[in-house]
Amino acid sequence: MANKLKPLRIGNLTAKVPIIQGGMGVGISLSGLAAAVANEGGVGVIATAGIGMLEPDFFQNFEEANLRVLRREIRAARAATTGILGVNIMVALTNFATLVRTAIEEGIDIIFSGAGLPLDMPKFRDESTQTKLVPIVSSARAATLLCKRWTEKYDYLPDALVVEGPLAGGHLGFKLDQIFNPAFALEKLIPKVIEAVQPFCEKAGQSIPVIAAGGIYTGADIFRFMNMGAAGVQLGTRFVTTHECDASMRFKQAYLDSKKEDIMIIKSPVEMPGRVIRNAFIEALNRGEKEPYSCPYHCIITCDYQNSPYCIALALINAQKGELARGFPFAGANAWRTTEIISVKELMNSLIEEYHQAAA
Repeated sequence: MANKLKPLRIGNLTAKVPIIQGGMGVGISLSGLAAAVANEGGVGVIATAGIGMLEPDFFQNFEEANLRVLRREIRAARAATTGILGVNIMVALTNFATLVRTAIEEGIDIIFSGAGLPLDMPKFRDESTQTKLVPIVSSARAATLLCKRWTEKYDYLPDALVVEGPLAGGHLGFKLDQIFNPAFALEKLIPKVIEAVQPFCEKAGQSIPVIAAGGIYTGADIFRFMNMGAAGVQLGTRFVTTHECDASMRFKQAYLDSKKEDIMIIKSPVEMPGRVIRNAFIEALNRGEKEPYSCPYHCIITCDYQNSPYCIALALINAQKGELARGFPFAGANAWRTTEIISVKELMNSLIEEYHQAAA
């Protein structure tokens, strides 16, 4: 078949299905979901933000609890799959460096890194490192800047790039006025990033696969972006409403119950816009109410924790546990389209089938 779904190659790694499951924090994608996706031929990803949240000493030993659970989750996923596993580590995390070092020590296949530009991430690797480094960017300018910096300073190019458009869930790498501006649509970004990295690829004699992310929902969407030259896609929202997703059933139910008008943009305490599902907690914040808290640990560098009306980390931890009266779910623009909880296998099979229907 001329339009058969091609595997995703990142260095010496080959994912039979070119689908990366987005890393969703806090605690939404852990070893359970990541291993299930890897077992279906995709790339399963563990989110590291607040990963130690359920540890009894999380607030007393923030750093130690996170590293302990990161090791545990990577090992649990490894025990459950022989497929490709990644971790998502946000640049904005105050414990970014120790998380990166730990993931490399554990031999994780890929580190995905966004929420800021990981300008110096190659410094954590050495000649024996097999871990692939994949930045998440929102523009051709950012892609060019990273390739230039990594080449000049480390003689190393990104092993791939994820280009995340403005329809993604959670924190977005766009200004408020860019989110709904057609000029910043993912369809516009992908060709520009592919073009921007081409000179670096030619000079180094290697390829940088470009992966499309943000708002991709169907197999037809996958076909469309791969037809534009994307080597693969990253999906987050679709994996939330699977049996294997590590979030509570109440969290998943919030997706199933949501309507199109419930998906909204908030201004997060971390100085970035975020896409969420509207609920009573959000409404209270919009009325100017505050959720009293003391900052347990300054976990995100850009967080204005001294003046914020609530703690974003606590709100997301509560949501993961299903305590939605004290938190809210992050979600992609298409979360309202979810209608049922299915298995990862069923989801992957349906996406592949839809791809082939679109390609026929």
